[in-house]
Amino acid sequence: MEHRHAGAHRVDLVVYPGFKALEAIGPMSVFDYANVHLRQKGQPDGYTVRVVAAQTGLVQSDTLMGLQATHTLTQLEADGTGCTVLLVGSRHIEQVLAASPNLVDWVARVAPLVGRMIALCSGSFFLAAAGVLNGRRTATHWSVAGLLAQRFPKIDVDADAIYVRDGSYWTSAGVTAGIDLALAVVEQDFGHALALDVARDLVMYLKRPGGQSQFSVSLAAQSTQHSGVQAAQQWVLEHLDQPMPLALLAAKAAMSERNFRRVFQQETGCSPSMFVENARLERAKQLLENLGGLPLKTVAAKVGLGSEQALRHLFVRKLGITPVAYRERFGD
Repeated sequence: MEHRHAGAHRVDLVVYPGFKALEAIGPMSVFDYANVHLRQKGQPDGYTVRVVAAQTGLVQSDTLMGLQATHTLTQLEADGTGCTVLLVGSRHIEQVLAASPNLVDWVARVAPLVGRMIALCSGSFFLAAAGVLNGRRTATHWSVAGLLAQRFPKIDVDADAIYVRDGSYWTSAGVTAGIDLALAVVEQDFGHALALDVARDLVMYLKRPGGQSQFSVSLAAQSTQHSGVQAAQQWVLEHLDQPMPLALLAAKAAMSERNFRRVFQQETGCSPSMFVENARLERAKQLLENLGGLPLKTVAAKVGLGSEQALRHLFVRKLGITPVAYRERFGD
């Protein structure tokens, strides 16, 4: 079913010094490509994008690029009813958050007024600090998922999601995941066909297979400062062919099972079992990519899954494709 609207959707992109450039440009490009396709069909533009900041003028990003803010936060607060607000993240979100109490207060006031409040990557910290995500499922960049869960325990942090929609609140994982989210916005506003056209232009999946954990397992093992969790994670990564009962992992961390489960979730944003599963998946992907002739039964054994059927089930559930299809697509 195609969706039609009387006027263009207004998207207000909120930036601040040090914002992530790619997180801003990616979604802006999605909305621009959507407009191009609508014009080709003889229809008016579907989106009007404005750049908003505390003050008008050039706002420097985390790269050599800056964006010219044409409207202020005060103006958006006055005329933002029903619009879509898109708040990008920062590489240094803790410092930016501490230095931006006015932006947090602004989010708290504006969020109930707008049609969609979207936070990309670590931009979710602004919404969390404003209290508008309490009790809601939330995505963020995998590297700060544990920190978000720790600082804001009333939030249900999904460390694996590419993006999450919970009512009028949308949040995404890091950087390019903002493009995935923007495609979902286009699909909601104008239907599947237009969103698919834009995805093809950008050489993107309309709905990419798998979650963000497929990119991050080994790096995530380095992101926690908790020595017990680090020890358990490292043991997992070095012994993937072996069984991984919770009791064993807790022992590696020198903790009780109950405390280990709680601390692991708090530190990493995912459960121990999810980490193990994602680690097995990542290693299986590496084997299929680099050792194309390895029998699937051998791959399954090397990652502790036991059978080809278990390997296939994991790939289909997490990535949406079979191990054979994955090897054909990505293998040497």
